[in-house]
Amino acid sequence: MYIYNVTINIEESVHHKWLLWMKETHIPDVLATGKFTKAKMCKVLVEEEMGGVTYSIQYTSPDKETLKRYYSENAEALRQDAANLFAGKFVAFRTELEVISEH
Repeated sequence: MYIYNVTINIEESVHHKWLLWMKETHIPDVLATGKFTKAKMCKVLVEEEMGGVTYSIQYTSPDKETLKRYYSENAEALRQDAANLFAGKFVAFRTELEVISEH
């Protein structure tokens, strides 16, 4: 199992609009690709020097191949949606995590 983690810092001026969009539109759209079994959104509880509010969104994928298909088939269009709506108001970085064990 793999986790596709997207960490985003969003400016406070658009924070509430972005949060609503994430919950009601973006996360459901990512899940609708069929490449992920669930998503978890967490607020990062560290104050950033640059300001803003930081979140980690973790999408669970069954295997590496499915995650690769997401990148090639869906990622660009979904990222562009965010860029169009919130241009210049956020920074994001993405990481992949391999789940070794759960207890």
